[in-house]
Amino acid sequence: MEKSVLIIGATSDVARATAHLFAKKGYELVLMARNEDKVVAISNDITIRYGVSCTPVVMDILSFEDHKPLIDNMGNLPFLTICFVGYLGDQELAEKRIDMTRAIIDANYTGPVSLLNAIANRYEKQSKGYIIGISSVAGDRGRLSNYTYGSAKAGFTAYLSGLRNRLFHKGVHVVTVKPGFMDTQMTAGMDLPKLLTIKPAEAAQSIYRIAQSKKNTVYLSWKWRYIMLIIKIIPEAIFKRLKL
Repeated sequence: MEKSVLIIGATSDVARATAHLFAKKGYELVLMARNEDKVVAISNDITIRYGVSCTPVVMDILSFEDHKPLIDNMGNLPFLTICFVGYLGDQELAEKRIDMTRAIIDANYTGPVSLLNAIANRYEKQSKGYIIGISSVAGDRGRLSNYTYGSAKAGFTAYLSGLRNRLFHKGVHVVTVKPGFMDTQMTAGMDLPKLLTIKPAEAAQSIYRIAQSKKNTVYLSWKWRYIMLIIKIIPEAIFKRLKL
């Protein structure tokens, strides 16, 4: 594998940990994020620490019309792309306000799909590349606590499946990664079970290993594969009575 990686949503806790790990392994990096100050600071820190090329790129995942020109105008597109973009939002507010529903769907589905389409088209033309999309176990089955977020992630999971099917014949590999609970700023204040929650550094290690493989769909923690298997086989007549 060519040692270059594009990290989308690079200012999140897990993305930062992943960027540091890949830099430590000698990869050249391109970091994309909306917040210019943060992405430049992270990029400069990585360059100083590891002595590798790390280029910051300011990109708003919700500025759909900018995605294709941005990717088309990049010189050498990194061989590996990892999309970390995600937004949990507020489920109760989404039930009352369409703007919150739109924000959740656009951040977790429409935006990532728009940007990855542009990247996929370039990979397809050059007949090489590798995409890792970070989805979620929340997309495996709709639950009352986060079903708007879950439905967007379910759509993203289906998108990655179709993209994998399309690009396989062009020599481009696509992996769907499904994290469970992670100890990050996005989950700050939530009462998460410690045995099922992983740290950003642990997630980064798993993502690095995934990037060296040809797996298709991976639960970031093996425990969640079995948890979600059980949740998915519960009959709907019973499941609808549960408060999950």
